[in-house]
Amino acid sequence: MSNKGNELVLYHGRPDKQIVPTYGLGNDKHDYGKGFYLTGSPVLASEWSVCNPIEKNGWVHKFVLDTSVLKILDFEKYDILSWLAELMKHRDADTGRRYRVLAPKFIQKYQVSTEKYDVIKGWRANASYFYIAKCFVRDEVDLDILPELLKLGDLGIQYCLKTEKAFQCLREDFAALQEIEYNKVNPQYTQRDRTAREAMYALINSDKNKIENVFSKLI
Repeated sequence: MSNKGNELVLYHGRPDKQIVPTYGLGNDKHDYGKGFYLTGSPVLASEWSVCNPIEKNGWVHKFVLDTSVLKILDFEKYDILSWLAELMKHRDADTGRRYRVLAPKFIQKYQVSTEKYDVIKGWRANASYFYIAKCFVRDEVDLDILPELLKLGDLGIQYCLKTEKAFQCLREDFAALQEIEYNKVNPQYTQRDRTAREAMYALINSDKNKIENVFSKLI
């Protein structure tokens, strides 16, 4: 039986008015691999629903997740390098040979096993993240400023449902379905990313960035 104290109210934004969250679907190239992704922020869900350049209105779906029988891996409780290692399993931070050689070693050293968890909770790697990631794997960013950089990115926290049990504990509040105006909200998404990149660029090029404790030295 569901306990209100164990219920999470979450949101999912996409261009589709009708969706059916289904176990086993999804793209392995997403942040945490295959799964169904949600956020606790209706504002971020609104922006994500219209972040693709298809110029059509999006939809925000409201869900309730009963977590009473679920195991949740929370990357906010781990070293930030563990989160980066998880992302590197699924998404390439760079295309060069150097990265292809070093990334598996980095993943092996810092990864956290996710196999026993029903849900993964952690930051969303949006476009701003890839600016940080490329600088980091090219040894242009010191580990000491990495947490501050990610805060500037305003990545937002997301939940990824990974197991069949997790999907069984999810229900949609259909009455809360909300249409999002592309022309109104897409500029907000674009401005958030632009502001983040400008702040990141300034920090990376500041004296705070010692460029000593860098990616290749962490392996």
